[in-house]
Amino acid sequence: MSRFSVVIPAYRAQGYLRECLDSVLAQSHRDWEAIVVDDGSPDACGAIAAEYAQRDPRVQLVRQAERTGPGAARTAGIARATGGHLLFLDADDMLLPGALAAIDAALTAAGDPDLLLYGHDRTDWWDKVWSPADALDAEDLDPLTVTPAAWNRAVRRDFWTRQGLAFTPDGPYEDVVAVHRAVLEADTLGVLPRTCVRWRKRRAGSVNGTPGRRHFAVVERYGDLLAASAADRDRLFPVAVARVLAVLDDTGRVPAADRPEFFRLAAELHRAHRPAGHTPEGPREAALAAGSWSSYQKQEKVNDRKKTVTSRLARQKKKLRSRLMKAAYRTDLRTARLDPDLAVYGAYWNRGVSCNPAAIHAKARALAPHIKGVFVVSSRHKDRVPKGVPYVIEGSRRYWQTMATATYLINNSSFPGGFTKRPGQIYLQTHHGTPLKRMGLDQRRYPAGTHGISFAKVLAHTDQWDYSLSSNPHSTQVWERVYPSAAYAPLEAGYPRNDVYFHTPDEEILRIRRELGIADGQRALLYAPTHRDYQKGFLPRLDLARFADALGDDTVVLVRAHYFYGSEAGLADTHPRLIDVTGHDRVEDLCLAADALVTDYSSLMFDYACLDRPIVTYAPDWQAYRLARGTYFDLLSGLPGDTPGAVATSEDELIAHFRDGTWDTAATTRLRSAFRERFCAYDDGGAAERVVRKLFLNG
Repeated sequence: MSRFSVVIPAYRAQGYLRECLDSVLAQSHRDWEAIVVDDGSPDACGAIAAEYAQRDPRVQLVRQAERTGPGAARTAGIARATGGHLLFLDADDMLLPGALAAIDAALTAAGDPDLLLYGHDRTDWWDKVWSPADALDAEDLDPLTVTPAAWNRAVRRDFWTRQGLAFTPDGPYEDVVAVHRAVLEADTLGVLPRTCVRWRKRRAGSVNGTPGRRHFAVVERYGDLLAASAADRDRLFPVAVARVLAVLDDTGRVPAADRPEFFRLAAELHRAHRPAGHTPEGPREAALAAGSWSSYQKQEKVNDRKKTVTSRLARQKKKLRSRLMKAAYRTDLRTARLDPDLAVYGAYWNRGVSCNPAAIHAKARALAPHIKGVFVVSSRHKDRVPKGVPYVIEGSRRYWQTMATATYLINNSSFPGGFTKRPGQIYLQTHHGTPLKRMGLDQRRYPAGTHGISFAKVLAHTDQWDYSLSSNPHSTQVWERVYPSAAYAPLEAGYPRNDVYFHTPDEEILRIRRELGIADGQRALLYAPTHRDYQKGFLPRLDLARFADALGDDTVVLVRAHYFYGSEAGLADTHPRLIDVTGHDRVEDLCLAADALVTDYSSLMFDYACLDRPIVTYAPDWQAYRLARGTYFDLLSGLPGDTPGAVATSEDELIAHFRDGTWDTAATTRLRSAFRERFCAYDDGGAAERVVRKLFLNG
């Protein structure tokens, strides 16, 4: 008997079924069976499922002679199932990496409950990913309020059979009764606050995305549920009302012409099943309780007007404030004097105090204390500013005053709002990495990664620089070509942020490791993949739990998602040797703590090379990355100077490197030496001092 039976009904989903099945086959947890029910689909769903069944005996195909609907199709799959727990997956959805392992661990920790709820996110045909709507980690969570779907829960098969649970045979919303009854009947219930399923919103072919009278079925389903659950009506009724009204208000489901009749049926549902003493929650439900469609419409109009007025006022206020700030700024440009001792810093589009600007600021405090340094940060990142570091909020009056009067401008990206550089101001562009991927004007040949960049604005920004910092000849040469301007000169001084790699004592590194939770004697790997322009959200091409298991108890993995994806990698608490360090303030500390770096195309590899520690390149999508973004050299060539060490293009190959010891050999050491010679040429621990003396102390 398998641990899991994954039941997948398939109808008109030939464009999605392969990705769905691939997501199951790629799971690190291997004890499962997948039962694909071809629900009389007129397309290639049956043939695709048969192909996978021939390839892997854990995949089974059940053929329906004619379409019976997703409810009956799931029932047919359950009849074939032998697993201890039932999981359901629609043919156009996917299991995320490590999902089954996380579900298995959560079930085991909870003593194999009757029911386990887990998280999901959503994506659309543009690959935009929305965060989970269900707050599964809330202390006051009512399981009945979790999205009522078959695919976000694991059910003990014997519990399902014993309770006589069943999906409604036909029509949409076939899972409403079964999933709510499962919650009500379960003696034991667990919650896994981890995103395990990706629900795909289709542009065409999905019942949920197709408006029509079929959506009236949601009223009937909740009517059936409430009629059969008198003892639990007080809990169920608010959930039913909220769901029915949500469908009513969704114009993508209920067309305008059908809304009055849908409302009438919903009002009948409310009247028939309203518990004694129930008080309507808000004016919308009050209108429903009264059966007054006109009152409901009036309330909708009131809400719409409130939203419109509030939004308009907010926009007007923002525009007026911006105009006033710009007007004051223009006045300052004409009348205010430059402060010869004022320097303004910015990093990563105002995300805080970090990178080369932070290192220059710190060194200036020691060597040029007369220089007053101020950082620009956004309001949402002001809490990340270390105590004692002066800052201004972008767009504020103080920001524009600072931009108008500072003599020195230091940034690794750009200053917000479109400032005007004054005569006498000195602008140092520090950049924030060594270019592997195509940058600047070279991006014009790779439009998939430009996201609407105005290259005219790029050149206008470049014309404001006085110095362009680089840490190696490769960077100097690339910057000169892709950011062409006669306004600036190269400053080949090294990256100040890398100075710590040459000066940090062993006892400080030990302190950092202990703060991160790395035990004495443990090996620490830093896994830091970069952002991909063709991917939304952090979705590593690596089953991290499997990777950690394969490395053994003496190794921990520090997981650092790209800062574009927020402050967490979404690991939850799934593995004792996986540590999410995405929100850590200093990536330099993470590098100091790590015995080796595992990355793909991140510029972090060039900085980490300063430490002369092993670097393993894990690049399963190298060809796709090169085609989408373009690169300046072949990272996987194996040639000295191009490749920093061992290379893996598959998960198994990566694991083998650490299992067999090929991640750190004499050959990889020679490659790393050549890589350091090429890309760490100016980094020696004195970069910040050189920059400070050049910029603030007249050399």
